[in-house]
Amino acid sequence: MEVPIAAMTFAHPANVMTLASRQPKSKRSHISPATTAHRNLQTRLAHHHYATPASLPMAICNTVDKVINRFIDLPEQRPTVDPRRVLSGNFAPVDELPPTSCHVIRGSIPSCLAGGVYIRNGPNPQHRLPQRTHHLFDGDGMLHSLLLPSASSTLLSEPVLCSRYVHTYKYLLERETGGPVLPNFFAGFHGVAGLARAAVMIARVLAGQINLNKGFGLANTSITLFADCLYALCESDLPYSMHINPANGEVTTLGRCDFGGDLSFRMTAHPKKDPVTMELFAFRYNVFQPFITYFWFDRAGSKVADVPILSLQKPSVMHDFAITERYAIFPESQLIVNPMDMVMRGSSLVGLDRTMVPRIGVLPRYAKDESDMRWFEVPRFNMLHTTNGWEEADGEEIVLVAPNILSIEHMLGNMELMQARVDMVRINLCTGDVSCTALSPESLEFGVIHQGYVGRKNRYGYFGVSGPLPKIKGIRKLDFDLVGSGDCTVGRRDFGLGCFAGEPFFVPDNIDGYGNEDSGYVVCYTHEEDTGESWFVVMDAKSPELDIVAEVQLPSRIPYGFHGIFVKQAELLAQQ
Repeated sequence: MEVPIAAMTFAHPANVMTLASRQPKSKRSHISPATTAHRNLQTRLAHHHYATPASLPMAICNTVDKVINRFIDLPEQRPTVDPRRVLSGNFAPVDELPPTSCHVIRGSIPSCLAGGVYIRNGPNPQHRLPQRTHHLFDGDGMLHSLLLPSASSTLLSEPVLCSRYVHTYKYLLERETGGPVLPNFFAGFHGVAGLARAAVMIARVLAGQINLNKGFGLANTSITLFADCLYALCESDLPYSMHINPANGEVTTLGRCDFGGDLSFRMTAHPKKDPVTMELFAFRYNVFQPFITYFWFDRAGSKVADVPILSLQKPSVMHDFAITERYAIFPESQLIVNPMDMVMRGSSLVGLDRTMVPRIGVLPRYAKDESDMRWFEVPRFNMLHTTNGWEEADGEEIVLVAPNILSIEHMLGNMELMQARVDMVRINLCTGDVSCTALSPESLEFGVIHQGYVGRKNRYGYFGVSGPLPKIKGIRKLDFDLVGSGDCTVGRRDFGLGCFAGEPFFVPDNIDGYGNEDSGYVVCYTHEEDTGESWFVVMDAKSPELDIVAEVQLPSRIPYGFHGIFVKQAELLAQQ
């Protein structure tokens, strides 16, 4: 869920950076541009040292950092970003875990999941309890990967859990340095202390300690599979290419990928893959014009030219978007980035503009420029994540389903106070009429659907119940066909007192076709706070109580995180 604060302030061209000690070979004869980019990730930087020798300028920077943290921006004076509060309980970081066997303690793993892997991304600071302000979003990315055995496997008889950091430039630099080098952008850029930290960062760049061309993102938000390649994502940097060993479950970072030089700066953590055309649609946003730049990749991984969008009112924080068969849909919220507020008023870099009326922009999916972009006002609709979008009435009406953050001002502080209501927004492209209808009275977020229906009309969505956010205390299944008749909830699962989970993911049970939309399983990690134990849970998506059909006890605690994906066995074996 990373907002590109740093990226919007310091924009630099991105180059591929190798981090892997090996590169898996493609099993296909066709070599796509995406594959070529992967094969360019050679081993020459596998043992590269990212820290430069100690120098007087660096020593001065370290001293100034300590002064800022101890005398200007004391964590105890801002409780919402005090690491002793933010990194407590199951938000506390964990150590890396090599591939370790687990036990199925309940039921059995469904055949459609056998041989596949569930991967969840999330923040996990490598430097424990940092002596400076810290926001949940500031943690280094760590993948928690659970490989499930298949009947044909000769090496794997039990599920295997592996937790590994994404080897970003920031992670490697600070690992070798032995302490924080880059500032915490969510918690650190506030008032006078924020200006001081920006000056220190610039000094480190000039001293040669930081190379911004290598990126500064955390890769802690999500993970996606495209053109047979896995990517760890955050929106302040380029994707990081990852590999999951299908034999033993080991997680390896291959490198920072710019798709052969075609992708510059950064990309959203929530690209959309069309399940029919297999194209990938994405965007990036900036604090300067163009605030939004839209682009997409063909199914082979070739990037299409950028489409700058200059018609946004202000640099609105845009974390997610949606696609339909013919359109791309962009939500403009009241959460904006304003460096001048930090400079002139001593406030945070990101803040709320209550004078703005949220809007939704609709752009033809294959537009070459923004001349056909249309904006529609949707009062009080502040969206963080989309669930799905589609067209009705032969393309004359756009439908968007998404959680509406009713208290978006709490996103960057006091997240536990955030409330979200799932809304269905309808936009008539002919008349301009807009309607917004609530689908449930509960506070729900992290909605997912059957991935075969992305951009097309679907019926069911699976949402996490605020427990409070970002923890979820249960799962709700909503039937979108019931909109307008009250509560659309048709399935519910509560995890019980003191047990919380992260974002769910839906896995269809038919390997060779889609069949019924809700025929499949909802999976997620859960955590029991009283005992400190974590589980992988598999629920029957069609049952009214979302019955648990399998449960795996995990050998290590899984901290609460962000977004995940399930990769089926065939997809895992086809990794480039």
